[in-house]
Amino acid sequence: MINCVLHKQLHAANGDMQLHVSFKLAPGDFISIYGPSGAGKTSIIRMLAGFLKPDDGEIHFEGETWFSHHQKIHLAPQKRNIGFVFQDYALFPNMTVRENLLFALQKNEPVDIIAELMQVTGLEQLSNRQVQALSGGQKQRLALARALVRKPKLLLLDEPLSAVDNAMRESLQTILKDIHIRYNLTTVLVSHDISEIIKLANRTLVIENGIIIKEGNPADIFFPEKPHNQLLVNGQITEIVKTENGQMASVLLPPQIIKVELAENEVDHFQKGDLVQVSHQKFNPTIKKIEP
Repeated sequence: MINCVLHKQLHAANGDMQLHVSFKLAPGDFISIYGPSGAGKTSIIRMLAGFLKPDDGEIHFEGETWFSHHQKIHLAPQKRNIGFVFQDYALFPNMTVRENLLFALQKNEPVDIIAELMQVTGLEQLSNRQVQALSGGQKQRLALARALVRKPKLLLLDEPLSAVDNAMRESLQTILKDIHIRYNLTTVLVSHDISEIIKLANRTLVIENGIIIKEGNPADIFFPEKPHNQLLVNGQITEIVKTENGQMASVLLPPQIIKVELAENEVDHFQKGDLVQVSHQKFNPTIKKIEP
């Protein structure tokens, strides 16, 4: 169990802001943090990681105190059992894929985990490639693998898929979900993508102006109009692209866009501009064309 009470004065784009949040994470949770830019999302995970010191509050992780203003405790990031994936990857460009992973390995630790992580993230054939020769998706997979080298219990992700295209984003989401389960992680994801949140997270914290305004199941938060087995909302297809598994439709649900996988027998039925009804059942969005 992770218990967090965080207070911090932040300097946001719209001026100074007081962040006051309190939440708990259960082992195995996949939590998303959602909200507008400047709301305090990244600051929260940076405080969890130890990169940013709260002004007040406390962080307790499985009986260990990571931060306590009252007790004057503030553990350094390397003393917290975490993995962190940054938006800009933060890789060493003068090293190869394997060298980046080895650099993250603790002294005297067996190197078996390196080969395992390269296999899990699909980097086996890129072991000796320089980082500057990698694509954006490959760099993101490497950043994720590196975050797991020390076998963390808590994985922190700061909009890790925001810089890749739709097809690559879908592939990386699948890898993230598999890794979360395989390594029995507790994961915190900052994301603006509602479809990504619904696909990956079991809980969502919605942040505005430094406070949590909503907390709960993603479907309850983003599609409150209907019960779980009948979540219906109208939207418009803005794009249809090919992916590794078929085709993906981007559906505008103002002010957000969600991604919906199209079945093979649906591909010819939809086109850009179609008005559709989106249904969420067990977190798998499906669409039905609204006929004129």
